Amino acid sequence: MTTEAGPQELVGRGNNEGAAMFRDWFTDLGRVAETGGQCAYVFVMGSTNEILKTFDLPVVFPEINSLQTAVRRVAHEYLEEAEDYGYSPDICGYVKADVAVQLRKGDHPMGRIPGPTITVLTNACNTYIKWAEIWERMYGTPTFTIDVPGTRQAGKLTWRGDRDFEADRHYVEVQLRELIDLCEEVTGRKFDIDRFREVLGYANTMSRCWNRVLELNCARPSLFNAVTDGTIFLGVANGFRGTEEGARYFERLVEEMEHKAEHGIGQTTEEKYRLLFVGVPCYPIFRKFNELFSDWDATFVNSTYLWFASGGTNRGFEYDLDDPLASLAEGMLVSVRDAMDSMFHQSDVLQEMITDFSADGVIYHPIKSCRTVSTGLADGRRHLTEMTGIPSLFIESDMMDRRVISEAQMKNRIDAFFEGLESRRRQELAGATK
Repeated sequence: MTTEAGPQELVGRGNNEGAAMFRDWFTDLGRVAETGGQCAYVFVMGSTNEILKTFDLPVVFPEINSLQTAVRRVAHEYLEEAEDYGYSPDICGYVKADVAVQLRKGDHPMGRIPGPTITVLTNACNTYIKWAEIWERMYGTPTFTIDVPGTRQAGKLTWRGDRDFEADRHYVEVQLRELIDLCEEVTGRKFDIDRFREVLGYANTMSRCWNRVLELNCARPSLFNAVTDGTIFLGVANGFRGTEEGARYFERLVEEMEHKAEHGIGQTTEEKYRLLFVGVPCYPIFRKFNELFSDWDATFVNSTYLWFASGGTNRGFEYDLDDPLASLAEGMLVSVRDAMDSMFHQSDVLQEMITDFSADGVIYHPIKSCRTVSTGLADGRRHLTEMTGIPSLFIESDMMDRRVISEAQMKNRIDAFFEGLESRRRQELAGATK
């Protein structure tokens, strides 16, 4: 891959371009809202972007909209409005922030969000189903739920050629054909198989490149922060999957990361500790949260968030353009199953990450807003410690609600964790010199 950009222009290009693309994405959604155009509400785990882009339907990701209110430090206003409307403080903060956006007729810090013409969801998260019912009551728009079979047992995955896998793939394909029929009805357009192949081709490029970007972060020093930079990459991976802009962005991102790897350009000049992150980031204090770790010269080299929030792009799965619909069904089965595994059967992959990324510790971040992600993390941590002996930190906060976040308490626990890591490292060095 070649470029006319100089070395200085390459470093940081992915972050700058990704942020700009996302601002443009919200601007485009604002135009849809102003003109009353059609759009689809979808979720990151199983968005079916490939079908929706074939019909040129703009997509709205309410999860992304909600986290943006937290990053921009106004989530509490939206949460309180939804709670005043009648929603419990105990339910998902993403849902409540989105409810407030709808109550405000789409008003959002990044622009105006259009109402849905159609809603598409999977069973990857139990909250998706109840969330979509809210829009159904508010707007009366068609709602399509795709039931994707998950892993029956940890360590017992089925793959292409296996009877159970083929039955599951066919089950998903039948549902995708029904979704296409609904899209034709909603948009008044016929499904274009050639356009579909074009969209899948762009998705293949993105998937191949995203997999390469993750692989490159095994480098020492690591090339990007899996929590902060990774969130930008995830935004493009979801919002622009199946588009030429998304494919080209990830090609350029690979170019940047390969340049950084070749020249030893890492996140920081001194990478003392390499960490894995489990859970969803603490968006209300997003920058500060990362600084609590970077102040100890620690870097996040990978995360389960890059796994389950990438829409399956992380797997590097590529569609067969000769049999596109069956291949899309296979890709959706693999990616959604994989996303659910990242929440329920994560220990095996974390063990692989520890080895591949030379991790020094694992940070578990259960959150009040999401029981689906957080349930079982304590048990998973205990199991991982028994299997690997790797140091880990269990630190609770939230992805949306700053009212339950204590920066001082968080800092105390993080500092104690690193003090323990330093003591452990000194003991290992002392033992090695005897």
